[in-house]
Amino acid sequence: MTYVYLFLAIVAEVIATSSLKAAEGFTKLGPSLLVVIGYVAAFFLLSLVLRTMTVGIAYAIWSGVGIILLAIVGAIAFREIPDTPAIIGMGLIIAGVIVIHVFSQTVRL
Repeated sequence: MTYVYLFLAIVAEVIATSSLKAAEGFTKLGPSLLVVIGYVAAFFLLSLVLRTMTVGIAYAIWSGVGIILLAIVGAIAFREIPDTPAIIGMGLIIAGVIVIHVFSQTVRL
């Protein structure tokens, strides 16, 4: 269940962060509510993850996957297309998450 909770936490954070842009400085009620609900859900779920996974590894996966998903959402929803250096950087982040999962002993649950 740890990875299910982590995946749901990442999705909730991506929804909240995407809504933060749409909330336009908390001037729009609907997106503002999604921000608050999304972040509360994300941190609650992350707290469940931290019962069995080290904080450094959980946060590395959370932030790495979240960055990639937010870049995709930004490109689709807000037409914020990343340039080549940004894509290369995100590729390195993905490589880092893979290295953690394949080689780190701290990921063994």
